[in-house]
Amino acid sequence: MALLDIRNLRVAFDTAAGPFLAVDGIDVSVDSREVLAIVGESGSGKSVSMLGVMGLLPDSATVTADRMTFDGRDLMTMTAAERRAIIGRDIAMIFQEPMASLNPSFTVGFQIEEVLRQHLGLKGRAARARAVELLTQVGIPEPETRLGSYPHQMSGGQCQRVMIAMAIACEPRLLIADEPTTALDVTIQKQILDLLMALQAERGMALILITHDMGVVAETADRVVVQYRGRKMEEADVLTLFEHPGTAYTRALLAALPENATGERLPTVDELMAAEGQS
Repeated sequence: MALLDIRNLRVAFDTAAGPFLAVDGIDVSVDSREVLAIVGESGSGKSVSMLGVMGLLPDSATVTADRMTFDGRDLMTMTAAERRAIIGRDIAMIFQEPMASLNPSFTVGFQIEEVLRQHLGLKGRAARARAVELLTQVGIPEPETRLGSYPHQMSGGQCQRVMIAMAIACEPRLLIADEPTTALDVTIQKQILDLLMALQAERGMALILITHDMGVVAETADRVVVQYRGRKMEEADVLTLFEHPGTAYTRALLAALPENATGERLPTVDELMAAEGQS
C-alpha cells in the first residue's frame, strides 16, 4: 500500500469570472523511502496539488478527490484537529522562496522551537537543544549563535537550510519539497539538493520533489509525474521517462535542456501536441 495515495484530485478556485479549475483529475502516489518528482512548467498545478493535500489553500479553493489517504487513513474525512496532528509532523513541506516563508519578526530559533512545541510538546532547554541539533544537521555553522538571528541576517541558502530544519524537526515520514532551490545560485542549489537527498536516505523518508528542472529530476528521482495545464500527462520511472518519453509535452521538456540545444527554433508545446493529436 502506498504511503500517500491520491486519486482524481481536483482543485477549483472561485474567481470573479467563475470557477477556475487549476488541477483536473490528478492521480499521485508515493511509497515509503521513494523519491517522486512532479515536473512541469510554472502554472501546471504542481504546487497547488500538494498544497491541496496539505490543506493550505485559501477558502476560495475547493478540493475534491475520489481518494486521498496517508498510511491508509482518509485525509478527506478527518476532522481539522486530526489532520493538524498529521500535517507538520508526519507530512511536512518545504516552500518556495525561503526568505518569504520565514517570519521576519521572529528569530529562526523561535520559529524552529515553535514547531517542536506544537507537535512534540518540547519546551525550554529541551526545545533549544533540539533546535541546535537540527541546525547542525542541516549544516548551519555556529548553530547556538544562529538561533538568535532573524531571517534578514542570513543568506538565502541559510534560510533554506532553516526551512529544511523546521520540516524535518518531527522526523516526518513524507517530505514535500516545493522548488527548494528557487532563487539560489547554482552552487547553493547543489548543496541544498545534496542535503535533501542525504536526509532522505538517512531517515528513510518518502520525498516528493516539485520542480521544473529536468536535470534535477534525472539526478534525484526514482519515479516522475509530468503535469501540464492541471493534468497528468504521464508517469514513469526516471530511466524510462528520459529514454522513452511517452508524450509530446515530455519530449518538449527534454528538448529544452541546454545539452539538447540544436540552435534551431523549438516547436511550441501546443504545436507538438496538435501534431500528435493530443490535447
